[in-house]
Amino acid sequence: MPHEAAGTGSPESQQIDIHSEQDLREWSRKLDVSPEQLKEAVEAVGQRATDVEDHLKGSRATTNSERVHEALKGSSESTGK
Repeated sequence: MPHEAAGTGSPESQQIDIHSEQDLREWSRKLDVSPEQLKEAVEAVGQRATDVEDHLKGSRATTNSERVHEALKGSSESTGK
Protein backbone atom coordinates (compact mmCIF):
# COMPACT_ATOMS: atom_id res chain seq x y z
CA MET A 1 0.00 0.00 0.00
CA PRO A 2 1.52 3.38 -0.93
CA HIS A 3 2.52 5.78 1.77
CA GLU A 4 0.03 8.57 2.28
CA ALA A 5 1.19 11.89 3.63
CA ALA A 6 -0.12 13.17 6.93
CA GLY A 7 -3.76 14.10 6.85
CA THR A 8 -4.99 11.16 4.81
CA GLY A 9 -8.52 11.41 3.55
CA SER A 10 -9.69 14.21 1.32
CA PRO A 11 -7.06 15.75 -0.98
CA GLU A 12 -7.49 19.11 0.75
CA SER A 13 -6.04 17.65 3.95
CA GLN A 14 -3.02 15.91 2.38
CA GLN A 15 0.35 17.28 3.36
CA ILE A 16 3.69 17.06 1.54
CA ASP A 17 6.69 16.35 3.75
CA ILE A 18 9.72 17.61 1.81
CA HIS A 19 12.00 15.96 4.38
CA SER A 20 10.68 12.52 3.39
CA GLU A 21 12.42 11.03 0.34
CA GLN A 22 9.32 8.90 -0.28
CA ASP A 23 7.02 11.95 -0.27
CA LEU A 24 9.41 13.83 -2.55
CA ARG A 25 9.44 10.97 -5.07
CA GLU A 26 5.70 10.34 -4.97
CA TRP A 27 4.55 13.97 -5.06
CA SER A 28 7.12 14.89 -7.71
CA ARG A 29 5.74 12.10 -9.87
CA LYS A 30 2.09 12.99 -9.14
CA LEU A 31 2.62 16.67 -9.89
CA ASP A 32 5.07 16.08 -12.76
CA VAL A 33 7.82 18.28 -11.33
CA SER A 34 11.38 17.80 -10.13
CA PRO A 35 12.02 17.34 -6.41
CA GLU A 36 13.70 20.77 -6.42
CA GLN A 37 10.59 22.40 -7.91
CA LEU A 38 8.45 20.62 -5.34
CA LYS A 39 10.63 21.85 -2.47
CA GLU A 40 10.49 25.43 -3.78
CA ALA A 41 6.70 25.25 -4.08
CA VAL A 42 6.28 23.89 -0.54
CA GLU A 43 8.58 26.61 0.79
CA ALA A 44 6.50 29.22 -1.06
CA VAL A 45 2.97 28.11 -0.10
CA GLY A 46 3.23 25.52 2.66
CA GLN A 47 2.74 21.76 2.84
CA ARG A 48 -0.91 21.43 1.79
CA ALA A 49 -0.94 19.44 -1.45
CA THR A 50 -3.75 21.41 -3.10
CA ASP A 51 -1.96 24.71 -2.42
CA VAL A 52 1.27 23.31 -3.86
CA GLU A 53 -0.53 22.00 -6.93
CA ASP A 54 -2.25 25.35 -7.52
CA HIS A 55 1.04 27.18 -7.08
CA LEU A 56 2.79 24.90 -9.57
CA LYS A 57 -0.02 25.24 -12.11
CA GLY A 58 0.12 29.01 -11.77
CA SER A 59 3.88 29.16 -12.11
CA ARG A 60 3.80 26.95 -15.19
CA ALA A 61 0.98 28.97 -16.77
CA THR A 62 2.84 32.20 -16.13
CA THR A 63 6.01 30.78 -17.58
CA ASN A 64 4.21 29.51 -20.66
CA SER A 65 2.37 32.79 -21.07
CA GLU A 66 5.61 34.73 -20.84
CA ARG A 67 7.22 32.48 -23.43
CA VAL A 68 4.34 32.95 -25.86
CA HIS A 69 4.38 36.71 -25.29
CA GLU A 70 8.11 36.88 -25.90
CA ALA A 71 7.85 34.70 -29.01
CA LEU A 72 5.07 36.88 -30.43
CA LYS A 73 6.95 40.04 -29.54
CA GLY A 74 10.08 38.71 -31.23
CA SER A 75 8.25 37.69 -34.40
CA SER A 76 6.51 41.08 -34.72
CA GLU A 77 9.82 42.89 -34.28
CA SER A 78 11.46 40.78 -36.96
CA THR A 79 8.64 41.54 -39.42
CA GLY A 80 8.64 45.24 -38.53
CA LYS A 81 5.08 45.28 -37.13
